Amino acid sequence: REHVDGDHETSFEANMPMVGRSPAMQDVYRMVARLLRNDLTALIRGESGTGKELVAEAIHNLGHRKTGPFVAVNMAAIPSELIEAELFGHEKGAFTGAVGQGIGRFEQAQGGTLFLDEIGDMPMHAQTRLLRALQSGSISRVGGKANIRLDVRIIAATNQDLEALIGEGKFREDLYYRLNVVPVLMPPLRARPDDVGLLARHFLQLAVKEGLPTKTIEDDAIMLLRAMQWRGNVRELKNFICRLVLTSREDRISAVTISSLNASSEIAAEMVAGGCSFESAVSQFLQDHRQRNHGRERVYARALAAFERPLLQMILSQAKGNQLQAAAILGINRNTLRKKLTEYGLAGGRGGETRG
Repeated sequence: REHVDGDHETSFEANMPMVGRSPAMQDVYRMVARLLRNDLTALIRGESGTGKELVAEAIHNLGHRKTGPFVAVNMAAIPSELIEAELFGHEKGAFTGAVGQGIGRFEQAQGGTLFLDEIGDMPMHAQTRLLRALQSGSISRVGGKANIRLDVRIIAATNQDLEALIGEGKFREDLYYRLNVVPVLMPPLRARPDDVGLLARHFLQLAVKEGLPTKTIEDDAIMLLRAMQWRGNVRELKNFICRLVLTSREDRISAVTISSLNASSEIAAEMVAGGCSFESAVSQFLQDHRQRNHGRERVYARALAAFERPLLQMILSQAKGNQLQAAAILGINRNTLRKKLTEYGLAGGRGGETRG
């Protein structure tokens, strides 16, 4: 296997699941290459949507543990009272509902890699137990006494400011140093504009594999995409490309195609936010849709793309940033809301939310 050494590019990059040739991504490739022949703990940091799990998978799949399991667990998606049993397993009768023995994620990952995503959302009591496991190299199941020796590589990831959480007493400083042995920083998409064209064309190819129409993208469209902010990073770009493929009537995506989609979304957002009735907003959207010579083609998909973002913005504002409350108002699962907010670059809020 060839590796990235210094500033010399090799075929290693071709084996990576990420797309990009920018200097910022070359730094990521070099750091991943240095992690393949050892079991050092890595902490991957970066904004939501930058591809942190892809890096963790690359470290596993290209490294010496590739024949073992890769087990990913999202700290933000597990209720606080269940997180220890989820990670370390439990014995029968350890708590109400424990009708049998449960094997935790650590044991499931034996011989392979355990990826702890959203580590900043881990509650303090679970942090203490995780630190003990990392220090001793062994765990015991909840309600059990036997020590189980670990043969697991740990990779953690977060989009949060762990140093700030430490200052607030929400994250253990000693655990931070245990996890941050090898830091890997994922750059935001706005810091690597040269990669936008590569990513856009890559996502067009993926769209075809998912059954969507074959489209090409013109250089003026790439220039426009490069100028956009992409608060949701690569994930937002991917979803945007899928919407373009779904809603565009042309085989070639141009800057006009992108401007048209953005204009429809902005019109809907401005009308709804301005107090216009929903019926009037829909009527105005349809009129604009016809004037742009779209006819009746894909009107449903275009309408969803235009109205979903302002709807989420309004409900989140009504809930004062509380994603749990916003999800209840919308009648959808909290994780579904969290995913949509991330897709539209609206992730954030307070009290009861999970972070993207």
